[in-house]
Amino acid sequence: MEDGAFRISLSRAGKKTPMAYVKLSSRYLCSTTPRNAEIHLRKLLDTLGTITDVAHVSRIDLCADFVSCENMESWNRHAWVTRGKKKDAHAVSEEFSGWSIGLGGRISCRLYDKLLEIQASGRTDLLPLWKAGGRQENEPVWRIEFQFMREVLVQYGLIGLDSVLSNLNGLWSYAVTEWLRLTIPNPDDKTRSRWPIHPLWGYISSIDWGGDGGPLSRSFKATRVPDDSRIFSLGASSIASYMAKYGITDYDEGIDRYVMDIFKYFHERGFYMGLSAEAYILEKVRLRAKEFNTLLNQSQEERQHLETQQAANAYRKAKGN
Repeated sequence: MEDGAFRISLSRAGKKTPMAYVKLSSRYLCSTTPRNAEIHLRKLLDTLGTITDVAHVSRIDLCADFVSCENMESWNRHAWVTRGKKKDAHAVSEEFSGWSIGLGGRISCRLYDKLLEIQASGRTDLLPLWKAGGRQENEPVWRIEFQFMREVLVQYGLIGLDSVLSNLNGLWSYAVTEWLRLTIPNPDDKTRSRWPIHPLWGYISSIDWGGDGGPLSRSFKATRVPDDSRIFSLGASSIASYMAKYGITDYDEGIDRYVMDIFKYFHERGFYMGLSAEAYILEKVRLRAKEFNTLLNQSQEERQHLETQQAANAYRKAKGN
């Protein structure tokens, strides 16, 4: 069922699932508050069945429209410092339309020309809202929008609507200071975290959503590890390919030769990087652990030890030549 306010998908009776999954339209939310929208929705659902639980939020889009004459195409993708994997610039009929960061992930961001979009959608209901907010005719309007999926909300203990609405400032702060920043790249500084933020981002990050619920606390460790079965499957495939390549059919012989040759491979790869076989693997472990969020960042002592070993091995390599 769908109208201008709600898109409702009802679950089958007897199933251990929510009674309904509902998407609220942005047009509707421009005319009422989220809490009033929930009251309206609950009254509607009461006519369709029995509601036994509070509303759980599976996704929230936080957006802000603003007027700016800043050339949003004046920076390249390197100016975006983010934990997201994707960075894309977009254009419509050769006219720059905006940026998207991290699409398809648990958090994503879009910065886009809202006037250009409504020209295509025909959604003119925003024009009087912008005028009431002080926009002058012919001024450009851009929208910055962050999308938070259920995994992120649950990670911070935000389940029900009230808890989410009480922590909008916390979500916004995390998005614009930790997950994504627009910076002014400094070619003389390779540490991107030290690059100064763009003045535009200073304004965006200062948006106040009201009702600050305090600092966010994680309810569980944010790991992103693959299943052991996936890891072992890759390992088994590697061993099987090795044994097949050399025509080995004896299990013990295959494992022994595989271990010897893979250690030789580690040694060779580490040698060209100025590392021992052990340090080569531990560096790989550190990078994977950072990706999976399973270990703390490498300590200063560990980094210094690794750099010292690289320098020593490089010296021995040069001396041997």
